[in-house]
Amino acid sequence: MLFSISLILILGMTLGWMCQKVKLPSLIGMLATGIILGPYVLGLLDDSLLGISSDIRKIALIIILTRAGLSLDISGLKKIGRPAVMMCFVPATFELLGMLIFGPKLLHLTVLEAAIMGAVLAAVSPAVVVPRMVKLMEEGYGTKKGIPQLILAGASVDDVYVIVLFTTFISMAQGNGVSIMKFVNIPVSIVAGIFIGLVVGCVMAKYFEKFHIRDTIKILVILSVSFLLVVIEEQMNTVITFSALISIMFIGVALQKKREIVAKRLSIKYNKLWVGAEVFLFVLVGATVNIQYLSHVGVKALLVIVGALVFRMAGVYVCMLGTKFNSRERTFTMMAYTPKATVQAAIGGIPLSLGLVCGDTVLTVAVLAIVITAPLGAFAIDMSYKKLLGER
Repeated sequence: MLFSISLILILGMTLGWMCQKVKLPSLIGMLATGIILGPYVLGLLDDSLLGISSDIRKIALIIILTRAGLSLDISGLKKIGRPAVMMCFVPATFELLGMLIFGPKLLHLTVLEAAIMGAVLAAVSPAVVVPRMVKLMEEGYGTKKGIPQLILAGASVDDVYVIVLFTTFISMAQGNGVSIMKFVNIPVSIVAGIFIGLVVGCVMAKYFEKFHIRDTIKILVILSVSFLLVVIEEQMNTVITFSALISIMFIGVALQKKREIVAKRLSIKYNKLWVGAEVFLFVLVGATVNIQYLSHVGVKALLVIVGALVFRMAGVYVCMLGTKFNSRERTFTMMAYTPKATVQAAIGGIPLSLGLVCGDTVLTVAVLAIVITAPLGAFAIDMSYKKLLGER
Protein backbone atom coordinates (compact mmCIF):
# COMPACT_ATOMS: atom_id res chain seq x y z
CA MET A 1 0.00 0.00 0.00
CA LEU A 2 2.86 2.39 0.79
CA PHE A 3 4.14 2.09 -2.78
CA SER A 4 0.66 2.93 -4.10
CA ILE A 5 0.38 5.95 -1.80
CA SER A 6 3.77 7.24 -2.94
CA LEU A 7 2.74 6.88 -6.59
CA ILE A 8 -0.55 8.70 -5.95
CA LEU A 9 1.16 11.64 -4.26
CA ILE A 10 4.17 11.99 -6.54
CA LEU A 11 2.48 11.44 -9.89
CA GLY A 12 -0.79 13.11 -8.85
CA MET A 13 0.89 16.31 -7.70
CA THR A 14 3.24 16.32 -10.70
CA LEU A 15 0.49 16.00 -13.30
CA GLY A 16 -1.64 18.46 -11.33
CA TRP A 17 1.20 20.98 -11.42
CA MET A 18 1.67 20.43 -15.16
CA CYS A 19 -2.02 21.13 -15.75
CA GLN A 20 -1.80 24.36 -13.74
CA LYS A 21 1.10 25.46 -15.92
CA VAL A 22 -1.14 25.31 -19.01
CA LYS A 23 -3.99 27.06 -17.14
CA LEU A 24 -6.03 23.89 -16.50
CA PRO A 25 -7.40 22.91 -13.06
CA SER A 26 -4.94 20.60 -11.29
CA LEU A 27 -7.72 18.07 -10.68
CA ILE A 28 -7.58 17.09 -14.38
CA GLY A 29 -4.00 15.88 -13.89
CA MET A 30 -5.03 14.02 -10.74
CA LEU A 31 -7.87 12.27 -12.54
CA ALA A 32 -5.46 11.29 -15.32
CA THR A 33 -3.10 9.89 -12.69
CA GLY A 34 -5.86 7.68 -11.31
CA ILE A 35 -6.80 6.42 -14.76
CA ILE A 36 -3.16 5.61 -15.58
CA LEU A 37 -2.41 3.89 -12.27
CA GLY A 38 -5.81 2.21 -11.96
CA PRO A 39 -6.77 -1.40 -12.68
CA TYR A 40 -7.99 -0.65 -16.22
CA VAL A 41 -4.58 0.62 -17.45
CA LEU A 42 -1.36 -0.14 -15.53
CA GLY A 43 -2.92 -1.72 -12.42
CA LEU A 44 -0.27 -0.34 -10.05
CA LEU A 45 -2.57 0.52 -7.13
CA ASP A 46 -2.87 -1.92 -4.23
CA ASP A 47 -6.24 -3.65 -3.91
CA SER A 48 -6.37 -2.88 -0.18
CA LEU A 49 -6.13 0.84 -0.95
CA LEU A 50 -8.83 0.63 -3.62
CA GLY A 51 -10.99 -1.23 -1.10
CA ILE A 52 -11.07 1.77 1.25
CA SER A 53 -11.18 4.43 -1.47
CA SER A 54 -14.85 5.22 -0.76
CA ASP A 55 -14.00 6.06 2.86
CA ILE A 56 -11.06 8.21 1.75
CA ARG A 57 -13.32 10.08 -0.69
CA LYS A 58 -15.83 10.65 2.13
CA ILE A 59 -13.10 12.13 4.34
CA ALA A 60 -12.15 14.50 1.51
CA LEU A 61 -15.79 15.59 1.20
CA ILE A 62 -15.93 16.26 4.95
CA ILE A 63 -12.81 18.42 4.71
CA ILE A 64 -14.14 20.56 1.84
CA LEU A 65 -17.54 21.08 3.53
CA THR A 66 -15.95 22.15 6.81
CA ARG A 67 -13.68 24.48 4.88
CA ALA A 68 -16.72 25.99 3.14
CA GLY A 69 -18.52 26.45 6.47
CA LEU A 70 -15.55 28.28 7.98
CA SER A 71 -15.59 30.71 5.00
CA LEU A 72 -19.35 31.20 4.66
CA ASP A 73 -20.64 34.72 5.35
CA ILE A 74 -24.18 34.23 6.66
CA SER A 75 -24.73 37.95 7.28
CA GLY A 76 -23.96 38.70 3.64
CA LEU A 77 -26.50 36.11 2.58
CA LYS A 78 -29.22 37.68 4.71
CA LYS A 79 -28.80 40.94 2.78
CA ILE A 80 -29.27 39.11 -0.54
CA GLY A 81 -32.37 37.32 0.75
CA ARG A 82 -34.58 35.22 -1.53
CA PRO A 83 -32.03 34.56 -4.35
CA ALA A 84 -29.55 33.20 -1.79
CA VAL A 85 -32.09 30.65 -0.58
CA MET A 86 -33.17 29.72 -4.09
CA MET A 87 -29.60 29.20 -5.30
CA CYS A 88 -29.23 26.45 -2.71
CA PHE A 89 -31.69 24.13 -4.44
CA VAL A 90 -33.38 25.55 -7.57
CA PRO A 91 -30.48 25.14 -10.08
CA ALA A 92 -29.78 21.61 -8.84
CA THR A 93 -33.49 20.74 -9.10
CA PHE A 94 -33.63 22.07 -12.66
CA GLU A 95 -30.56 20.01 -13.62
CA LEU A 96 -32.09 16.91 -12.05
CA LEU A 97 -35.25 17.47 -14.10
CA GLY A 98 -33.12 17.81 -17.22
CA MET A 99 -31.47 14.48 -16.44
CA LEU A 100 -34.88 12.85 -15.98
CA ILE A 101 -35.74 14.01 -19.50
CA PHE A 102 -32.48 13.19 -21.31
CA GLY A 103 -31.19 10.19 -19.32
CA PRO A 104 -33.86 7.63 -20.22
CA LYS A 105 -33.96 8.71 -23.88
CA LEU A 106 -30.22 8.83 -24.61
CA LEU A 107 -28.69 6.39 -22.12
CA HIS A 108 -31.66 4.01 -21.79
CA LEU A 109 -31.87 4.45 -18.02
CA THR A 110 -34.94 3.89 -15.89
CA VAL A 111 -36.47 6.96 -14.24
CA LEU A 112 -34.92 5.99 -10.88
CA GLU A 113 -31.50 5.42 -12.47
CA ALA A 114 -31.76 8.80 -14.20
CA ALA A 115 -32.64 10.37 -10.83
CA ILE A 116 -29.53 8.80 -9.28
CA MET A 117 -27.36 10.13 -12.10
CA GLY A 118 -29.02 13.53 -11.86
CA ALA A 119 -28.29 13.69 -8.14
CA VAL A 120 -24.63 12.85 -8.81
CA LEU A 121 -24.25 15.48 -11.53
CA ALA A 122 -26.42 18.25 -10.08
CA ALA A 123 -23.87 19.50 -7.52
CA VAL A 124 -21.55 22.41 -8.29
CA SER A 125 -17.88 21.97 -7.35
CA PRO A 126 -16.49 23.69 -4.23
CA ALA A 127 -12.98 22.65 -5.38
CA VAL A 128 -13.31 24.88 -8.44
CA VAL A 129 -15.75 27.54 -7.23
CA VAL A 130 -14.74 28.23 -3.60
CA PRO A 131 -11.13 29.41 -4.17
CA ARG A 132 -12.21 31.58 -7.11
CA MET A 133 -15.03 33.25 -5.18
CA VAL A 134 -12.65 33.89 -2.28
CA LYS A 135 -10.28 35.53 -4.79
CA LEU A 136 -13.10 37.74 -6.10
CA MET A 137 -14.00 38.81 -2.55
CA GLU A 138 -10.35 39.64 -1.83
CA GLU A 139 -10.10 41.72 -5.01
CA GLY A 140 -13.50 43.33 -4.43
CA TYR A 141 -15.24 42.30 -7.65
CA GLY A 142 -19.01 41.90 -7.27
CA THR A 143 -18.88 42.14 -3.49
CA LYS A 144 -21.15 45.21 -3.25
CA LYS A 145 -24.05 43.19 -4.65
CA GLY A 146 -22.89 40.03 -2.88
CA ILE A 147 -22.32 37.97 -6.03
CA PRO A 148 -19.27 35.98 -4.84
CA GLN A 149 -20.92 35.42 -1.44
CA LEU A 150 -24.11 34.25 -3.16
CA ILE A 151 -22.25 31.72 -5.34
CA LEU A 152 -20.05 30.54 -2.47
CA ALA A 153 -22.98 29.89 -0.13
CA GLY A 154 -25.16 28.42 -2.84
CA ALA A 155 -22.41 26.05 -3.94
CA SER A 156 -21.93 24.79 -0.39
CA VAL A 157 -25.59 24.14 0.46
CA ASP A 158 -26.36 22.99 -3.09
CA ASP A 159 -23.90 20.12 -2.59
CA VAL A 160 -25.53 18.94 0.60
CA TYR A 161 -29.04 19.20 -0.87
CA VAL A 162 -27.97 17.01 -3.78
CA ILE A 163 -26.24 14.48 -1.53
CA VAL A 164 -29.41 14.11 0.57
CA LEU A 165 -31.38 13.47 -2.64
CA PHE A 166 -28.73 10.99 -3.77
CA THR A 167 -28.92 8.93 -0.58
CA THR A 168 -32.72 8.86 -0.87
CA PHE A 169 -32.65 7.61 -4.47
CA ILE A 170 -29.93 5.05 -3.67
CA SER A 171 -32.09 3.70 -0.83
CA MET A 172 -34.97 3.26 -3.27
CA ALA A 173 -32.72 1.52 -5.81
CA GLN A 174 -31.62 -0.96 -3.15
CA GLY A 175 -35.21 -2.10 -2.78
CA ASN A 176 -36.27 -0.08 0.23
CA GLY A 177 -39.30 1.17 -1.69
CA VAL A 178 -40.80 4.55 -2.44
CA SER A 179 -42.23 6.34 0.55
CA ILE A 180 -43.66 9.82 1.00
CA MET A 181 -41.72 9.98 4.27
CA LYS A 182 -38.46 9.64 2.34
CA PHE A 183 -39.23 12.90 0.54
CA VAL A 184 -40.59 14.55 3.69
CA ASN A 185 -37.31 13.57 5.32
CA ILE A 186 -35.32 15.69 2.83
CA PRO A 187 -36.23 19.15 4.21
CA VAL A 188 -36.46 17.75 7.75
CA SER A 189 -32.97 16.24 7.56
CA ILE A 190 -31.59 19.53 6.21
CA VAL A 191 -33.16 21.59 9.03
CA ALA A 192 -32.13 19.01 11.65
CA GLY A 193 -28.61 18.97 10.21
CA ILE A 194 -28.35 22.76 10.46
CA PHE A 195 -29.60 22.71 14.07
CA ILE A 196 -27.24 19.93 15.17
CA GLY A 197 -24.29 21.56 13.42
CA LEU A 198 -24.92 24.94 15.05
CA VAL A 199 -25.31 23.37 18.51
CA VAL A 200 -22.13 21.28 18.15
CA GLY A 201 -20.26 24.28 16.73
CA CYS A 202 -21.31 26.52 19.62
CA VAL A 203 -20.26 23.87 22.16
CA MET A 204 -16.88 23.58 20.43
CA ALA A 205 -16.49 27.36 20.41
CA LYS A 206 -17.07 27.45 24.19
CA TYR A 207 -14.66 24.56 24.68
CA PHE A 208 -11.95 26.21 22.58
CA GLU A 209 -12.48 29.46 24.52
CA LYS A 210 -12.16 27.78 27.91
CA PHE A 211 -9.32 25.42 27.08
CA HIS A 212 -6.40 26.84 25.12
CA ILE A 213 -5.18 24.10 22.80
CA ARG A 214 -3.18 24.13 19.58
CA ASP A 215 -5.02 24.69 16.32
CA THR A 216 -3.83 21.30 15.08
CA ILE A 217 -5.61 19.64 18.03
CA LYS A 218 -8.73 21.68 17.26
CA ILE A 219 -8.67 20.32 13.70
CA LEU A 220 -8.40 16.75 15.01
CA VAL A 221 -11.32 17.35 17.40
CA ILE A 222 -13.51 18.76 14.60
CA LEU A 223 -12.62 15.89 12.26
CA SER A 224 -13.33 13.29 14.97
CA VAL A 225 -16.75 14.78 15.72
CA SER A 226 -17.47 15.01 11.98
CA PHE A 227 -16.65 11.32 11.51
CA LEU A 228 -18.92 10.45 14.44
CA LEU A 229 -21.80 12.42 12.95
CA VAL A 230 -21.45 10.56 9.65
CA VAL A 231 -21.40 7.19 11.44
CA ILE A 232 -24.44 8.12 13.56
CA GLU A 233 -26.40 9.11 10.45
CA GLU A 234 -25.46 5.84 8.72
CA GLN A 235 -26.50 3.78 11.73
CA MET A 236 -29.87 5.49 12.20
CA ASN A 237 -32.83 3.31 11.22
CA THR A 238 -35.52 5.86 12.06
CA VAL A 239 -37.94 7.32 9.50
CA ILE A 240 -36.71 10.85 10.21
CA THR A 241 -32.95 11.40 10.16
CA PHE A 242 -30.54 14.31 9.90
CA SER A 243 -27.96 15.27 7.30
CA ALA A 244 -24.52 14.76 8.83
CA LEU A 245 -22.86 16.62 5.95
CA ILE A 246 -24.96 19.73 6.58
CA SER A 247 -24.17 19.45 10.29
CA ILE A 248 -20.46 19.33 9.46
CA MET A 249 -20.67 22.48 7.35
CA PHE A 250 -22.63 24.38 10.01
CA ILE A 251 -20.12 23.44 12.69
CA GLY A 252 -17.79 25.69 10.70
CA VAL A 253 -20.46 28.39 10.42
CA ALA A 254 -21.02 28.38 14.20
CA LEU A 255 -17.30 28.53 14.93
CA GLN A 256 -16.99 31.48 12.58
CA LYS A 257 -19.75 33.37 14.40
CA LYS A 258 -18.62 32.55 17.94
CA ARG A 259 -14.84 32.49 17.50
CA GLU A 260 -14.07 34.38 14.29
CA ILE A 261 -10.32 34.69 14.87
CA VAL A 262 -10.03 30.96 15.57
CA ALA A 263 -12.18 30.15 12.53
CA LYS A 264 -9.85 32.13 10.25
CA ARG A 265 -6.83 30.24 11.56
CA LEU A 266 -8.60 26.90 11.22
CA SER A 267 -9.65 27.79 7.68
CA ILE A 268 -6.01 28.23 6.75
CA LYS A 269 -5.24 24.84 8.31
CA TYR A 270 -8.07 23.21 6.38
CA ASN A 271 -6.78 24.77 3.16
CA LYS A 272 -3.46 23.01 3.77
CA LEU A 273 -5.23 19.76 4.68
CA TRP A 274 -7.20 19.96 1.45
CA VAL A 275 -3.97 19.92 -0.58
CA GLY A 276 -3.40 16.27 0.30
CA ALA A 277 -7.06 15.27 0.46
CA GLU A 278 -7.67 16.65 -3.03
CA VAL A 279 -4.92 14.47 -4.52
CA PHE A 280 -6.33 11.26 -3.01
CA LEU A 281 -9.92 12.20 -3.90
CA PHE A 282 -9.40 12.74 -7.61
CA VAL A 283 -6.71 10.10 -8.15
CA LEU A 284 -8.85 7.39 -6.52
CA VAL A 285 -11.96 8.34 -8.48
CA GLY A 286 -9.91 8.29 -11.67
CA ALA A 287 -8.75 4.79 -10.76
CA THR A 288 -12.33 3.51 -10.87
CA VAL A 289 -12.95 4.67 -14.44
CA ASN A 290 -13.27 1.97 -17.09
CA ILE A 291 -11.75 3.53 -20.22
CA GLN A 292 -13.45 1.06 -22.54
CA TYR A 293 -16.86 1.94 -21.09
CA LEU A 294 -16.09 5.64 -21.47
CA SER A 295 -15.71 5.22 -25.23
CA HIS A 296 -18.96 3.21 -25.29
CA VAL A 297 -21.18 6.01 -23.90
CA GLY A 298 -19.05 9.02 -24.93
CA VAL A 299 -21.19 11.01 -27.40
CA LYS A 300 -24.53 10.24 -25.76
CA ALA A 301 -23.12 11.05 -22.32
CA LEU A 302 -21.81 14.37 -23.64
CA LEU A 303 -25.26 15.27 -24.98
CA VAL A 304 -26.84 14.39 -21.62
CA ILE A 305 -24.33 16.56 -19.73
CA VAL A 306 -24.84 19.55 -22.05
CA GLY A 307 -28.62 19.22 -21.92
CA ALA A 308 -28.63 19.01 -18.11
CA LEU A 309 -26.34 22.06 -17.88
CA VAL A 310 -28.74 24.10 -20.00
CA PHE A 311 -31.47 23.26 -17.48
CA ARG A 312 -29.12 24.21 -14.63
CA MET A 313 -28.32 27.61 -16.13
CA ALA A 314 -32.05 28.19 -16.62
CA GLY A 315 -32.51 27.45 -12.92
CA VAL A 316 -29.86 30.03 -12.00
CA TYR A 317 -31.60 32.58 -14.25
CA VAL A 318 -34.89 31.93 -12.44
CA CYS A 319 -33.15 32.62 -9.11
CA MET A 320 -31.96 35.99 -10.46
CA LEU A 321 -35.42 37.19 -11.49
CA GLY A 322 -36.55 40.23 -9.54
CA THR A 323 -33.01 41.11 -8.38
CA LYS A 324 -30.93 44.22 -9.12
CA PHE A 325 -28.32 42.16 -10.96
CA ASN A 326 -27.75 43.35 -14.53
CA SER A 327 -27.47 41.04 -17.54
CA ARG A 328 -23.66 40.76 -17.29
CA GLU A 329 -23.80 39.83 -13.61
CA ARG A 330 -26.50 37.24 -14.29
CA THR A 331 -24.42 35.77 -17.12
CA PHE A 332 -21.40 35.48 -14.82
CA THR A 333 -23.46 33.80 -12.09
CA MET A 334 -24.85 31.29 -14.58
CA MET A 335 -21.37 30.40 -15.86
CA ALA A 336 -19.82 30.26 -12.39
CA TYR A 337 -22.44 27.75 -11.26
CA THR A 338 -21.57 25.05 -13.82
CA PRO A 339 -18.22 23.40 -12.80
CA LYS A 340 -18.40 19.80 -11.55
CA ALA A 341 -15.70 18.01 -9.57
CA THR A 342 -15.72 17.39 -5.82
CA VAL A 343 -19.11 15.79 -5.18
CA GLN A 344 -19.04 13.86 -8.45
CA ALA A 345 -15.68 12.41 -7.41
CA ALA A 346 -16.91 11.63 -3.90
CA ILE A 347 -20.20 9.89 -4.74
CA GLY A 348 -19.94 9.02 -8.44
CA GLY A 349 -18.54 5.55 -7.73
CA ILE A 350 -21.06 4.59 -5.02
CA PRO A 351 -23.71 3.09 -7.37
CA LEU A 352 -21.01 0.89 -8.93
CA SER A 353 -19.66 -0.19 -5.54
CA LEU A 354 -23.21 -1.14 -4.50
CA GLY A 355 -23.60 -3.31 -7.59
CA LEU A 356 -26.37 -1.25 -9.23
CA VAL A 357 -26.92 -1.89 -12.94
CA CYS A 358 -26.42 1.80 -13.73
CA GLY A 359 -23.14 1.97 -11.77
CA ASP A 360 -20.73 2.02 -14.73
CA THR A 361 -22.83 4.56 -16.60
CA VAL A 362 -23.17 6.89 -13.60
CA LEU A 363 -19.44 6.82 -12.84
CA THR A 364 -18.45 7.31 -16.48
CA VAL A 365 -20.78 10.27 -16.98
CA ALA A 366 -19.65 11.78 -13.66
CA VAL A 367 -15.97 11.64 -14.68
CA LEU A 368 -16.75 12.99 -18.15
CA ALA A 369 -18.66 15.87 -16.53
CA ILE A 370 -15.63 16.67 -14.37
CA VAL A 371 -13.22 16.58 -17.31
CA ILE A 372 -15.45 18.88 -19.39
CA THR A 373 -16.98 21.34 -16.92
CA ALA A 374 -14.13 21.84 -14.41
CA PRO A 375 -11.63 23.37 -16.89
CA LEU A 376 -14.32 25.21 -18.89
CA GLY A 377 -15.92 26.59 -15.73
CA ALA A 378 -12.56 27.66 -14.33
CA PHE A 379 -11.65 29.38 -17.61
CA ALA A 380 -15.05 31.11 -17.76
CA ILE A 381 -14.71 32.51 -14.24
CA ASP A 382 -11.06 33.56 -14.55
CA MET A 383 -11.42 35.20 -17.96
CA SER A 384 -14.74 37.00 -17.47
CA TYR A 385 -15.09 38.31 -13.90
CA LYS A 386 -13.29 41.60 -14.50
CA LYS A 387 -15.42 42.38 -17.57
CA LEU A 388 -18.77 41.06 -16.36
CA LEU A 389 -18.61 42.29 -12.75
CA GLY A 390 -17.26 45.73 -13.64
CA GLU A 391 -14.93 47.87 -11.58
CA ARG A 392 -14.21 47.18 -7.97
